[in-house]
Amino acid sequence: ARGNFACVLTGAPISEDWNRAEGKARRLGSRLMAVVAEGDRGRVYLSADEMHEKTALGAVPPWEPDGELAEKALGFRVPAYGLTRWADLFTPRQLVGLATYSALVEDVRNQVLMHAKNTASQQDGVALRDGGSGSVAYADAIATYLSFTINRMADLLNNLCQWRNDPAKQHVGHLFSRHAIPMTWDYAEANPFGNSAGSWKKCESFVPKCIEFYSARGFGRVTNINAPANNFDPSPTAISSDPPYYDNIGYADLSDFFYVWLRKSLSKVWPDLFRRISTPKEEELVATPFRHGGPTGAEAFFMEHMGKALGAMQRASIQEAPITIYYAFKQSELESEGITSAGWSSFLQAILNAGLSVDGTWPMRTELANRMRGLGSNALASSIVLVCRKRAADASVITRADFVRALKRELPDAIDDIRKAGVGPVDMQQSVIGPGMGVFSRHAKVLEDDDSAMPVKTALSVINRVWEEIDQELDANFDAETQVALAWYASYGDSERVSGDLITLANAKNIPSNSLFASGVFEDRKGKTALTKRVDLPKGWTPASDKSLTVWECVQHTARVLNAEDGGGAAAGRLVAEMGPKAAEARALAYRLFEIATQQGWAAEALIYNELAQEWPKLEDLASSARSQATTATAQAELF
Repeated sequence: ARGNFACVLTGAPISEDWNRAEGKARRLGSRLMAVVAEGDRGRVYLSADEMHEKTALGAVPPWEPDGELAEKALGFRVPAYGLTRWADLFTPRQLVGLATYSALVEDVRNQVLMHAKNTASQQDGVALRDGGSGSVAYADAIATYLSFTINRMADLLNNLCQWRNDPAKQHVGHLFSRHAIPMTWDYAEANPFGNSAGSWKKCESFVPKCIEFYSARGFGRVTNINAPANNFDPSPTAISSDPPYYDNIGYADLSDFFYVWLRKSLSKVWPDLFRRISTPKEEELVATPFRHGGPTGAEAFFMEHMGKALGAMQRASIQEAPITIYYAFKQSELESEGITSAGWSSFLQAILNAGLSVDGTWPMRTELANRMRGLGSNALASSIVLVCRKRAADASVITRADFVRALKRELPDAIDDIRKAGVGPVDMQQSVIGPGMGVFSRHAKVLEDDDSAMPVKTALSVINRVWEEIDQELDANFDAETQVALAWYASYGDSERVSGDLITLANAKNIPSNSLFASGVFEDRKGKTALTKRVDLPKGWTPASDKSLTVWECVQHTARVLNAEDGGGAAAGRLVAEMGPKAAEARALAYRLFEIATQQGWAAEALIYNELAQEWPKLEDLASSARSQATTATAQAELF
């Protein structure tokens, strides 16, 4: 784990502390393990020799990027291992390549200007930074876009890039697959003159793709200001903000990785932007503990300045147009603390302190499906958009008991609407916050029993608890067999237990255990019992042919058919068409089973139920089509 290893010769443990000490003493080196070449039928992996290694490590760069990495910056892991300078993140050969490309940017710019003098091009002498549109501005633009290409190369041409060995890739992966600079113990070096990832040809091809989507004539205006100190002019306009997410990302510290290379090639083109050695950081609205005296000071800084920024938005907003604010959960934050995490609750508290109420929280598909945490995991599928309005000036004060009663009254319909809107189970917890916080934030205060104001962190816990209670109450609406299966699943999963455990659960629901075997929900294993596994369910089952149809069977058979080689969406849709009123119950059960699987840490099970619930609207459309076809066929048969 992390920096802990074992000696390949003796098996002796090599601790993380020892590796860090060796790194800080500059005694950690690199050895070339293999060379990847392009073969007739794909990649060829070859053994490296001494000449290859000397060539790789013996280069002498003409220039190195200046500057030290902030040792305790958010997401920075490498300084602990002695990689303390930006130049340390590149091999000598990589530094030669990137420095050479950077130096050539000015040569290209001069060549563009020389060509312009020999043509009829407009030669107004006004630089791009001053709003020019002639030959000088054109040369500046070319230099800027070339520098963007070099920046992209730097992301793929450093000594922290790992090899993507999945069959569809087999190339160098970029450093910033997430917003951090993690330590890696094996790295791949791209060929800048090749055709694969990390090459100039590949990196350069991405820049024109962006330019193609530029507006031919832009009407926007960008102003660089200090958000907490800003005062917007109230006007009938919509306000949308994607602010920093507490301590998720240290934007300024991370941006220095690119800044040092841009400064090398663009300091003459954009002198005002690159007059500093590094980017400004002290006023960045991020809860960075090492800059603010620890976690407590960082939280206080974030709350104060985020409150000021949101307050300015609140004053400028109008009732007819809500404010939309984006928030992306840190996945580790969700796993360890859930929706009551410090970052999320602090952010919501700042919104409320600014005089805003939360109308809703909706998931947005803003993350790549192949992002690192998304591969084979049940990671958060989306960012959250908070819809906010000004809180009424005459907002009332209520008690905790009033708050709970209001939640129980309003959340059931809100949850139903969220599910109908197509929000998947993996995003339900974040989406339910919206109507819950809507109740909380439309009041001036919610008083605890000691008359103190309830903080947001507590309100989130109350909302989550009421949601769980509502789900448990909904369980009582399922048929008795499904209730027993649900209770069994929550306690034992698909494991085998003595039959007495099933009899106890069945008696509590006033149902004979034999009916549970007859329905096919459970298997009788001679003194022991277990839920019937999906792979063991009978093929050819249909709701119409089942004389004792249960919601549990509807869900399990649909999940099996949806993913079966001989099934698919159309086949699953036909099952839904025959379920009648139980179809809505089956969808609700899929959400419930996802919640249980997630709580138990059964990732594979959770993925199945999340997929089923998200596909359900499509299955209902297919079911409607199947019913229409059946009706048409019946009508035609009656004609003859």
